[in-house]
Amino acid sequence: MKIYTCFPGGKAKALTMSYDDGKDTDERLLEIFNKNGIRGTFNLNYGIMTDDDFVPIKYPRIKADRIKELYKGHEIATHTMTHPTIARCPLTYVAKEVLEDRIGLEKLTGQIVRGHAYPNGSYSKEIKNLLASLDIAYARVVETKPDFSLPADPLEWKATCHHNDPKLMEYAKYLAELNKPQYLKLMYVWGHSYEFEDRNNWNVIEEFCEYMGHRDDIWYATNIEIIDYMEASSRLRFAADESFVYNPSACSVWINIEDGDIRELKGGSFTEL
Repeated sequence: MKIYTCFPGGKAKALTMSYDDGKDTDERLLEIFNKNGIRGTFNLNYGIMTDDDFVPIKYPRIKADRIKELYKGHEIATHTMTHPTIARCPLTYVAKEVLEDRIGLEKLTGQIVRGHAYPNGSYSKEIKNLLASLDIAYARVVETKPDFSLPADPLEWKATCHHNDPKLMEYAKYLAELNKPQYLKLMYVWGHSYEFEDRNNWNVIEEFCEYMGHRDDIWYATNIEIIDYMEASSRLRFAADESFVYNPSACSVWINIEDGDIRELKGGSFTEL
């Protein structure tokens, strides 16, 4: 009997987005996301949210008192307190930058913060080990990998592409048209919202989201939702003869039996197959 793990609802395709720095251009990006049912992760620097009051910059940061409501329905993740190039810093300093950022963001959102994006794409093996000890479940790098696989190493997570990749819509159409439920495919797009303003190309993300949004066969997820769901799916315990399965996690996990029989395995339950 063929048994495949699925994304929630029995889907085999997922889309996630990741945007850094918390600039005021996130407001327009969030309007586009919310209009099209797209969800994503926003990596913020708690320690410099108020600096714009004193240092004039081109794109001000979203103020702390607006974070919880503005990013509602999306994930907030760490990006360090002050955006240093951390591979050049002492590990004690890196730990402080990440942990204090996490503490601050959790106070603002009332949510547990467990994701990260490396500032300036800077990281090392030692920093990856450090993040794990700080209960950071994943970390995105700036290098991309033009495929649709789930992360082999969540602490060195490569996105499919940056939003300015000339193949963005080619990748989108590949995923949208794919109909192979025996595979789990994930498209991951990252960037900075102010880049659309710099390049005067908001049409790029508008076209992408209008094309990819509101599809019944795509799971629109945040980064941490993908990590947590795949962790839960890996914990399923099947009987040796595959006659039943136990889901020890709190959340439901979906499976596909014999290419079409979709089953929801509720948290803490035994299910006959």
